[in-house]
Amino acid sequence: MITASRAAVCAAATIACAAACGPGPEPAPPPAAFAATVQDQAPAPSPAPNGMVWIAGGEFSMGSAAADDSLCEVTGITRDAQPIHRVRVSGFWMDATEVTNEQFAAFVQATSYVTVAERTPNAADFPGAPAEMLVAGSAVFTPPGERVDLRNALQWWRYVPGADWRHPGGAGSSIDGRSQFPVVHVAYEDAEAYARWAGRRLPTEAEWEFAARGGLAGQRYAWGDDLTPNGAHRANIHQGEFPMRDEGRDGFAGVAPVRRFAPNAYGLYDVAGNVWEWTSDWYRADYYATLAAAAPVAINPAGPAESFDPGEPGARKRVQRGGSFLCTDQYCSRYLVGTRGKSELSTGSNHVGFRTVK
Repeated sequence: MITASRAAVCAAATIACAAACGPGPEPAPPPAAFAATVQDQAPAPSPAPNGMVWIAGGEFSMGSAAADDSLCEVTGITRDAQPIHRVRVSGFWMDATEVTNEQFAAFVQATSYVTVAERTPNAADFPGAPAEMLVAGSAVFTPPGERVDLRNALQWWRYVPGADWRHPGGAGSSIDGRSQFPVVHVAYEDAEAYARWAGRRLPTEAEWEFAARGGLAGQRYAWGDDLTPNGAHRANIHQGEFPMRDEGRDGFAGVAPVRRFAPNAYGLYDVAGNVWEWTSDWYRADYYATLAAAAPVAINPAGPAESFDPGEPGARKRVQRGGSFLCTDQYCSRYLVGTRGKSELSTGSNHVGFRTVK
């Protein structure tokens, strides 16, 4: 992942996709790599909260068999999602969709909350940053006009003054007519603040993956092993030559409204593509190995005690899941259901959102 000083353009990153570069998924894992998902049968404990679906919980194999180090001169591209290990999660409610602009606006109206992107950065937090960058704003994907070196994500990310959840493209842009689009430009604390206000929380990484798999065991995607079954697009991802041109063959060039693609077997929309989703877990590349060594089955794992990314030892990061509309097998295939993203806490961008659980 590119480092995330939001005042330094590379902050752009959250680019969970930037850390996720790779030439695409490997062949489907051998059957022995995953064991069957065992779903609990407990009924929902109460009527469904508005917009949420019941995830009954159970035991499943967590992680990814995809592992490729060949692009971007980045090592360990997907190895942080290994080894595959058994996990049990208890039942929970989960938002059927990513939190929308309409929902986030209700929170802001009720609380007068100001997001990280709307605050002027403190110069003391960004020593050496140019003064012109120390203004409120966020990272915006800006496609270049020609082919660029895929090893440098700064070729297509730009820190844009005035970019925030109300102005996803920067000053002059707006969310008018976009009430059902996922809210973006949310840093971790913004997502957490919304969740507390709503009487909810962010999902753990294990809860997120259990729910996204929808009962399937070991398939590449939330719906099976075929990216476009019978020619039908099942997620909003990037088509065309990355990063120059998104041809929108799935119906959308850029972010899409929620509920535009078929849900998974648990009734969840957009668990692949569209926007990255924050989880509550700190990021460590070795966390899965730690879990696998500790017990045959991890019970409701909530992540490591602290963050450590060997690529950026000084950056404190949380896990993100699901990929975004920028993911592509040319560079980032994080729409594979078991793979992981990560981002520094204060970083938002126009392809990062969230959903909540309770």
